[in-house]
Amino acid sequence: MNLSRVAAFSSSLLLGAVLALTGAGPAQADATAQSLDYVALGDSYSSGVGAGSYDSASGNCKRSTRAYPRLWANANSPSSFAFTACSGARTGDVTASQLGPLTSATDLVSITVGGNDAGFADVMTTCVLQSESTCLNRIEQAKAYVDSTLPGKLDQVYSAISAKAPAARVVVLGYPRFYKLGGSCVAGLSENERRAINGAADHLNAATAKRAADHGYAFASVVGTFTGHEICSGASWLHSVNWLNIGDSYHPTAAGQSGGYLPMFDATA
Repeated sequence: MNLSRVAAFSSSLLLGAVLALTGAGPAQADATAQSLDYVALGDSYSSGVGAGSYDSASGNCKRSTRAYPRLWANANSPSSFAFTACSGARTGDVTASQLGPLTSATDLVSITVGGNDAGFADVMTTCVLQSESTCLNRIEQAKAYVDSTLPGKLDQVYSAISAKAPAARVVVLGYPRFYKLGGSCVAGLSENERRAINGAADHLNAATAKRAADHGYAFASVVGTFTGHEICSGASWLHSVNWLNIGDSYHPTAAGQSGGYLPMFDATA
């Protein structure tokens, strides 16, 4: 943890002590939130693909008014909010085109990234369209990439964020498990495929959490909030494969953003 982050953390502890000792109420706490400069980075899970209500100005990035960053900003009224997350973004896209709003004054950053680097879309396409053995093999390839190559790419993103916003609190959010095993689905993927896909999500989350921790960043898992709301649960907060709108497939619904992602970001931010 660098000195600027230590100073910021120490200041937050001091503020907490002052609020406790003086009996400061919600108005003071709200004022603290309103003084924040917040930047939301990342891929489709942060831009809100699948939640609908997209800002037309965001084009193919498909930034939704129902995405957790926008919901948090609406609820907390930070002094500034920059939303640069973009559908399909990989780590290189974040460093190349999303970091512009970050400055030394940035207080809070959120990000989901890594799933596209690991080949998430190709894994799901392979599993839906091809045999079980081909699906399982493709999942193993993705996990090998997560072990060998993704950590270095995450390091590049996290280091770039620290360089531009050294005092910011950075919250890295993970991905949900997609399937409830033994659930209500009677067709589609096999149980072995669903189990392997869930395991790959856990594998990706573990690697991401490790890199985040090594950079002094907070990691927020959404596995718990999505439990009971996976595909095949009967109350899913995730789109299954949608042939009429393929881009929504395997992305959170509006309820997944508000009930799955927002509470974890709010608790960690």
